[in-house]
Amino acid sequence: MRAVVMRNSKLVVDTVADPVPGPNEALVRTLACGICGSDLHALEHADRMVEAARESGAPSFMDPARDVVLGHEFCVEVVEFGPNTTSRLRPGDRAVSMPVMIRPPRIEAVGYSNDFPGGYGELMLLSTGFLLPVPNGLATEHAALTEPMAVGLHAVEMAKLTPADVPLVVGCGPVGLAVIAALRNKGIEPIVASDLSPMRRSLAGTLGAHVVNDPREEPAIDAWRKLAKLRPAVIFECVGVPGMIDRLMKDAPRGARILVAGVCMEDDRIRPMIAIHKELQIQFVLGYQPYEFAATLQAIAEGRIDVAPLVTDRIGLDEVPSAFDRLRHPEEQAKILVEPWRRSAH
Repeated sequence: MRAVVMRNSKLVVDTVADPVPGPNEALVRTLACGICGSDLHALEHADRMVEAARESGAPSFMDPARDVVLGHEFCVEVVEFGPNTTSRLRPGDRAVSMPVMIRPPRIEAVGYSNDFPGGYGELMLLSTGFLLPVPNGLATEHAALTEPMAVGLHAVEMAKLTPADVPLVVGCGPVGLAVIAALRNKGIEPIVASDLSPMRRSLAGTLGAHVVNDPREEPAIDAWRKLAKLRPAVIFECVGVPGMIDRLMKDAPRGARILVAGVCMEDDRIRPMIAIHKELQIQFVLGYQPYEFAATLQAIAEGRIDVAPLVTDRIGLDEVPSAFDRLRHPEEQAKILVEPWRRSAH
């Protein structure tokens, strides 16, 4: 099969062996796969990712010295099942799945594995226990956004919001937009969002933010105060750059809760005494639970989360390396979908 391979810190379009399904596994064809900011991190900071995974006790992770086919935000078509496998799905059915592969005794992260290719290839293997059928009528490209939108729902669930809380979302890239969509779907209001990019601010308003702030014109916390007054603050950090957590700790009102969803790949510094004096709560969040993934698919299918505005481009495999370059300056892009079946016009 054709695939985009991460090899020696570069992306190379190559032909690799077709995967073969074992028991309780499905061979699937990738229909659409989103490019995630974590994939950009993997290309640039693979060693740091591996070190963090090892030190945190995460399941098996990739060896950056070997080939990796990235891609973990996908919608697929079932091709066939491995031996002695039963499933409610049939060949030809569309499905989504958490990007987790279980082949005892190992648990692998699909898209960050040397042995199980991700969605930047024409074919993948998935554990049948995680496959969810795509509801009839739901567009493939929208179903593919189940995974990134579930990240936002998980962050909101972890925040344990009360009716009195007023959320501030700092950073309106895909993670921040997913948080905004989840807040709106749960009926949380008002929602304040802040980002430097005009395009992303526009998307934040489309997905449900009631006030959208340009931090160059006014500090985000000041825009939040005008709306919230004395209500409690829940701040979602969705930027992931050094210094952001410390800055939010400095700006946050006393007793605020800060949810860190942005993935910072660099070493960072904070001043604990600021958080101590203000009695701040800081919660780091990652991924989602299976029920959150399934609930997100249902919300998208029912139209309660409108993901259509997030899809800003669709590309074939040959265009993936250049798309990574474009996403390093993401002012004009939200979510680029890789469609391995699509052939380049060049």
